[in-house]
Amino acid sequence: MLPKTTILFTLHLFWLATGVPRPPGEEQDTNAFVTDFDALIVGGGPAGLAALSALGRVRRTALLIDSGEYRNSPTRRIHDVAGFDGVTAAYFRWSARQQILHYKTVDAVNGTVTSIRSKANNTYFIATTETAKGSTSTYTARKIIIATGLRDLLPPTPGLQENFGKGIYWCPWCDGHEHADQPLGILGPYDKTVEAVAEVAHLNSDIIIFANGTDTYENRVRADAAFAENSSAYLDKRRVKVDNRTVTRITRLRDGEDPNRDPSLPTAPEYDLFSVEFDTGSPAERGVLLTTFAYEQRSSIGERLGLETRNGKLVVDEDMRTSVPGVYAVGDANSDIRTNVLHALHSGKSAAVHLHSKSDLRVMFRHNILKQFED
Repeated sequence: MLPKTTILFTLHLFWLATGVPRPPGEEQDTNAFVTDFDALIVGGGPAGLAALSALGRVRRTALLIDSGEYRNSPTRRIHDVAGFDGVTAAYFRWSARQQILHYKTVDAVNGTVTSIRSKANNTYFIATTETAKGSTSTYTARKIIIATGLRDLLPPTPGLQENFGKGIYWCPWCDGHEHADQPLGILGPYDKTVEAVAEVAHLNSDIIIFANGTDTYENRVRADAAFAENSSAYLDKRRVKVDNRTVTRITRLRDGEDPNRDPSLPTAPEYDLFSVEFDTGSPAERGVLLTTFAYEQRSSIGERLGLETRNGKLVVDEDMRTSVPGVYAVGDANSDIRTNVLHALHSGKSAAVHLHSKSDLRVMFRHNILKQFED
């Protein structure tokens, strides 16, 4: 018996190229085979680009729609990406697009997906997009890959939003090395900060938690449950101080960006300096600030499609499939707790691999086509 992948690929090309009648019932689902694209990718960060690249490599048709909104936009550079360590996020995206568009079955456009509707029991989807100039377009695709990322929910503390991403960061893997061995402050609710200490313990030793009034008995209990029993003892062992005063302002005293930095180097120290001011007492100076604030989905597309969520993220399995058949979620938007560029690239590729190898099988099995080839 021929391998199933050979059968489905041959039949897929045969139906598309010849117009020979399909099995009974197929006429009602014609759009499953005549959509504009095999996949529509919503979001142009690393995860979306990885999915687009992978699909192009196997000659799947795919369109990426990029709104131009990225979680790492405020950061100076991206790190921990072999071959691209130390480049700006904008350069990474530009370079990736230039390379990917050599594959002729895929494309990328700028715009915002405003709606996605499933059709024929999720056999295909209709997406509506809007450009910055206000024009709209409609596309059909057999699969959807959501790569829209997250949005950090920063409190309205003066100076926080303005300086975020430049000496104030949320990902130690992404920005910690450039501020190693500097006085560090951690901003956020107490129960979220203890684990953050563990993440930077090999980078910084002079650490203050700015708990902003959240150092309470209840939050210490939560920290014990989330991190380890008697997390307070862990902080004591690391000589971490906890300042529970209310933070009223963050003032930049020095910009750590070196205008003469060698652009060929993957990493270089960044010597920022901040004054953290409070409702009472003297301010505290820190060279770097790490945040542990909450986040939300940047786009409501997943919610409107009815995708299952957990802790604010789109729930996926190991193949990046969501709770809605035909819809994948990749990058920071999904429920995998790892949030960095390499994870985003991996998740985008994982979704593309599953989409490519399984997407035709669903239609084939639904119509019992493969039974015709069984021994």
